[in-house]
Order: sequence, then C-alpha cells, then structure tokens
Amino acid sequence: MKQQIKSSLILLLTATIWGVAFVAQSVGMEYIGPFTFNAIRCVLGGLVLIPVILVLKKKKETGAENQEKEDKKTLWAGGIACGVILCIASNLQQFGIMEASVGKSGFFTALYIVMIPVIGIFIGKRPGIKLWFCVALAVVGMYLLCMKDGSFTIERADIMLLLCALAFSFHILVVDYFSPKVDGVKMSCIQFFVCGVLSAVGMLFTETPDISNIQAAWLPLLYAGLLSCGVGYTLQIVGQKGINPVIASLIMSLESVISALAGWVILGQVLSPKEILGCVLMFVAIIITQI
Repeated sequence: MKQQIKSSLILLLTATIWGVAFVAQSVGMEYIGPFTFNAIRCVLGGLVLIPVILVLKKKKETGAENQEKEDKKTLWAGGIACGVILCIASNLQQFGIMEASVGKSGFFTALYIVMIPVIGIFIGKRPGIKLWFCVALAVVGMYLLCMKDGSFTIERADIMLLLCALAFSFHILVVDYFSPKVDGVKMSCIQFFVCGVLSAVGMLFTETPDISNIQAAWLPLLYAGLLSCGVGYTLQIVGQKGINPVIASLIMSLESVISALAGWVILGQVLSPKEILGCVLMFVAIIITQI
C-alpha cells in the first residue's frame, strides 16, 4: 500500500509537469517546427540525465557479470522500444497542436485512459468494474473541462491526436512491462536519445531549422527538455513500478486538469462552473482508484 501511494504521488508530480509543459509546447510552435522542437527537447532530456546516472551509479556486486549483461540487453530493448513509440506519439501530438484547439488537443490526447484498459483485454490485463467506472467518470470530466464550446467534430488534427493517444497507450504499457526489470533513469535516457535522433531525421527531411528561431524558443525548449522530458518521463518510469497501468494512466491524465488550473492561477483565466465540475469529477475518479 505504501509503495502504491508513493507511486501515485510520483505520477501526480509527473502530471503536474506535463500539464504546464502543454503551454510550452504551444508557444514553441510559434518559432520552430514539430520535429525540430522534439529533436532538441529530447536530446536535452537525455543529456540532463547523464550526470544523474553517473551520480546514482553503484558498484556491481562481485560475480554478477552475467546478470549485468542480461540487464543491459533488457535495458536497451526497453529504451529503444520506448524511444520509438515516444517519437511517434510526441510528434503526432505536436502536429495536432498546430491545427486543433487547446481544448480538443487535451481531450483527445488524454483518451489513452480509455484505450489502455481496452488494449489490456487483449494482453491478459483485464480491469475490474471499479476501474471501468473510474475511466468513464474521468472521460466525462475531461469532456466538461476541455470541450468548452460543446462541439464534437472529427477533423484531420483530431485523427492525429487520436493516433497520438493510441501511441501513448502503448508507451505506458511498454513502460509497465520494462520498468520493474531495469534501471528507470537509464532506460529514460536511452529513450530520449532514440526519440531525439529519429525526430532529427524527420527535421532534416521536412523542415529547415533556423538558429535564430531556435534561440527565440529557448525557454519553451528548456522547460520541455529539462522538466517535461528529463524529469517528467523519468518520473513516469519510476512511478509506474508496482502500480496498475490503468490507474497510472488515470493519474497522469490529470495533466489536462492541472493545465487548466495553471492557466487559472498563473494567467488569470477564469474556470466556468462546467470546467470546475470537470476537474472535480476527474479528481473523484482518481481518489476512487486509490480506495
């Protein structure tokens, strides 16, 4: 129980970092392209973890060389798998943000909380009735919070964000599989460099990076790279150890609530009664999963 509470708090901090990062991602698109943004932020995220790995590195016990080789193989497999999926998900999200409203982006992206239990049915992870109820309650809450105009029409950006949510669903499930087996910080570092390199390839073929524009976007890039990537995704890997992936996805979906609350507190954006009700429903869903 203590471990689950600890993991839940770590994932809540992750959601907080990601919620504020949504603003940085939107602002960054005013200066540079999606592939450029993700290539730089992921490389920054990987670089900031290198000194952390060196500080946390411990001496291996005598006679554990064979086990170390097995761990390295699993570590690289997990890091590369997470990096490829993260590249697909994050770039789909960036392209979607360029065309869709903030409300629709938040709603569609967080639909991974619905997709994960559905995918879980096919891989032997069947969620109980309580979790299905919490998922439904959270979806209603997100709709009230994000769909401010009450409309629901499918556009090209919506399809990209739906695919983004599907990719993030697989990312959470892959992290759930590998995180108990490997060092979370090392796997996170590998996934960032993999994602960064793949995004850089897309950048070179489809975009024309400009140094002055990159310099103009330094603040969003620093936040998205150091905090959202370096800290946020690493906390996700650490926090998902020993916790049901459906519960983990519900907690992390609070990024949409935190984003709205941050806009209210920092930017003075007033929440309507409908949006406040949406926040309450999502928090209730999270609380029920912890009982």
